[in-house]
Amino acid sequence: MSATSGVAGGTPTPGFDDKAFDDTLSQQWYQPVIPRAVLKELMKRSDAEGWRNFGLWLVLLLASGAVAAITWGTWWAVPAFFVYGTIYSSSDARWHELAHGTPFKSRWANDFFYHLSSFMTIREGYWWRWSHARHHTHTYFQSRDPEIQVARPTKVWPIVIDFFGLMGCTLEIGKVVRHAFGRVDAATDAFLPASEKPKMIWSCRIYLAVVVCTITLAIAMRSFLPLMFVWTPRFYGGWLHQLLGLTQHAGLAVNVKDHRLNTRTVYMNPVFRFLYLNMNYHLEHHLLPMVPFHALPRLHEAIKDQLPAAYPSLYAAYREMLPALWKQRSDPQHVIERTLPGKRAEQGSFTAQPNV
Repeated sequence: MSATSGVAGGTPTPGFDDKAFDDTLSQQWYQPVIPRAVLKELMKRSDAEGWRNFGLWLVLLLASGAVAAITWGTWWAVPAFFVYGTIYSSSDARWHELAHGTPFKSRWANDFFYHLSSFMTIREGYWWRWSHARHHTHTYFQSRDPEIQVARPTKVWPIVIDFFGLMGCTLEIGKVVRHAFGRVDAATDAFLPASEKPKMIWSCRIYLAVVVCTITLAIAMRSFLPLMFVWTPRFYGGWLHQLLGLTQHAGLAVNVKDHRLNTRTVYMNPVFRFLYLNMNYHLEHHLLPMVPFHALPRLHEAIKDQLPAAYPSLYAAYREMLPALWKQRSDPQHVIERTLPGKRAEQGSFTAQPNV
């Protein structure tokens, strides 16, 4: 994932070499070396771990929503809806992980929460399940990865306004409306299986029906309150996900088949890790996407000697990233260079195969 704003696309930088690009695409991705038994244990899915996180998330979502509703009409509603919107918008990280089908062992639980979080985060589930696979197949390959969040050269304004969802979310709403009326473009037809197209269209119609019903309720109540709970939290409460999501790939190398060069791991506090579903271990997630969120810290410990050093804090990541993005405004060839370790894993280990 890019558990990002969803601003699709990337354009080749000046001096782009098509032949070199195609040659790079034909190479194999870097793969970590890890004992087979360890990998097998890490890949185990768990309903208990899934419900521990998602159950608490639902409780916090409902509780914060109740407090926000009670305080409506007072100044206390401002911090109350700030908290509710932040928790609500963490559905983006959950949507992302559920797209891989790993948080729960039970398929029904994965599917239920996937479509719930897809609606909440304004990402139609059927379309994005297939689109996100392309992100893992061509991570940070310009013109191939649909989830490149920061264009080259850097455009600052889209990054800033997407802290309020004004770029990614508005594009997604437009897409949902078009698809609900059966207007599917050639780009979607190119990657979405024909069997999934009717499901996507009906899913978008359900999305719109829920929103129309919410608007109707707001009109009947003569209050904006119902709208504060559906979709609008992605605009007023998406700040944290944007803050964390930018650390995934921004400023790093493009068009390379080594996730260690184009993806970050950043140590974060327990609250952020809970809301972000451990996606701060994003390098590990891209190396082995089928390892569930709850096992990513253990995966990090198992292979960290093969990876660049993790950033010690969110501040450290931004301290390096922001100057690089600013420089990429005028020099799109500039990248943050990551130091790769020379130590190799011991013999008798298993080279994990990529799986998206």
